[in-house]
Amino acid sequence: MTTCDMTVGRPGRNIIRFALPLIGGYILQQMYLIIDAAIVGRWIGVEALAAVGASSSIMFLIMGFCNGACAGFSIPVAQRFGAKDFKQMRCYVANAVRISVVIAVVLTLLTCCFCERILKVVNTPHEILHDAWVYLFFQFLAIPFTIGYNLLAGFIRAVGNSRQPFLFVIAASVFNTLLDIILILWIEMGVEGAALATLLAQTFAFSLCLHYIIRDLRMLIPANDERRYDDHLTGRLLNSGIPMGLQFSITGIGIIMLQSANNALGTVYVAAFTASMRVKYLFTCVFENIGAAMTTYCGQNIGAGEIRRVALGVKSAIKIMLVYFVFTFLIIWPFADEMMLLFVDADNQVIVSSAAQFMRIANYFYPVLGLLTILRYSIQGLGFSNLSMLSGVMEMIARCGVSLWLVPALGFLGVCFGDPIAWIAADLFLVPAYLYVYRRLKVRTGV
Repeated sequence: MTTCDMTVGRPGRNIIRFALPLIGGYILQQMYLIIDAAIVGRWIGVEALAAVGASSSIMFLIMGFCNGACAGFSIPVAQRFGAKDFKQMRCYVANAVRISVVIAVVLTLLTCCFCERILKVVNTPHEILHDAWVYLFFQFLAIPFTIGYNLLAGFIRAVGNSRQPFLFVIAASVFNTLLDIILILWIEMGVEGAALATLLAQTFAFSLCLHYIIRDLRMLIPANDERRYDDHLTGRLLNSGIPMGLQFSITGIGIIMLQSANNALGTVYVAAFTASMRVKYLFTCVFENIGAAMTTYCGQNIGAGEIRRVALGVKSAIKIMLVYFVFTFLIIWPFADEMMLLFVDADNQVIVSSAAQFMRIANYFYPVLGLLTILRYSIQGLGFSNLSMLSGVMEMIARCGVSLWLVPALGFLGVCFGDPIAWIAADLFLVPAYLYVYRRLKVRTGV
């Protein structure tokens, strides 16, 4: 499959067919992050595991902006593909590449220069500061390749092909795991080895995407006047991409506040937070990718003027999400403690029990998260990125409140409720926002 038209056929089937490769790819990404953390925790030690995880909220802030912006840049591409306007689609591609290069250079320089200061701001324990700096610095060096991969993968998905990025993630995951084994276990490079493996894997994934587009998807490659800078198109791309990037960054500010409060509890709870977040993302990435499928689905259908299919797609996605929630509950509730033993020995009982508690509490609220991702990404695909950004503001406010009042009062139990409270706050905004957008589009299209 090189492209896929999601403006025809059954919405539920389209969404599942498109989402499955996305889900598979992200599960593999989370699996290699879990393997990375397991190798670090088991073979290097709890402090090294804490060092790897101490900067996770920082990475969510920076990489979340990059990934969100790239996803936003692909929305006009999906809309023009749905409208069968391939010339303007390629003009969008050219201008999106220009913007992304500027973002990559600026972010890499700024983050690398202020790496240590950033870690001190989030209360990173002194005993793990050096290892945390090494790991974070390498992640910042990977920013250009992360942006490159997400931008090109977004273009490929915009034309309905989610299979190829999935295959590239498989290759990058295997490559990353092999590098972990070589650099950490054989060469004994420690945290530096884990960081270098991730950097090289991101570079590899970007290279695979670029090669595929050049070889098999030349309809995305601008030619002649399609490469020219265009103020109007650049403005539309920025209006679509920057709010999506800021949405993740605003959410990331709340996560940083929460992790800062958690870091102040000590190395043991930093390790527990790291382990639980690695496994949590393995499960929640399915919700994220059902939502990501809705971005392309809604983008193509609004481009084709098929507003009724948008509502059918949202209803189908909610049903799919609820079925998956039942599956997660049957796994997480009985086996959460055993999952944490991947990262530390059973002797570290405080880490195991705290991380398992975090997983179980979050699991109760997965339907809230699922609704959040479906509505947020649908609104983005329909071209209202500013509204979806405001849902990120709601999440940030909620997490800041938890970190300032709930964590000091309840300790790690307060940290466990950080995500659920943020998800609820976002949904309180997103439900009426989606209804407003849908009604407005119905009037605009005369449906």
